[in-house]
Amino acid sequence: VQLQASGGGLMQAGGSLSLSCAASGLTFRMYGMGWFRQASGKEREWISFIRRSGSGTFYADSVKGRFTITKDNAKNTVYLQMNSLKPEDTAIYYCAASLTVGVPTRTEDYGHWGQGTEVTVSS
Repeated sequence: VQLQASGGGLMQAGGSLSLSCAASGLTFRMYGMGWFRQASGKEREWISFIRRSGSGTFYADSVKGRFTITKDNAKNTVYLQMNSLKPEDTAIYYCAASLTVGVPTRTEDYGHWGQGTEVTVSS
């Protein structure tokens, strides 16, 4: 199984970035997909989840209204559109795949992880 995250970079506050996570080696349509982030010196934080069908989306309060998660089962890819970026969004962003029923927000709910892509937001 491989999850390849991409799209990170340096952006000024107020700008937008779009992250992608391409999956291979798993039956993608059977997995719900999540995005986490980890800032330097902090624990990994759940920020968003999308159900396996792509029909239900969930967000942490810290990103609600600014970030949008989507899932394309035909392309085996999950996306995270990040708008109105803030310096506190600076972190390494990870995608992950889960078979857990409900809305998985814990790292242990996810069986497969991508390698992370770094996002830096300057003020």
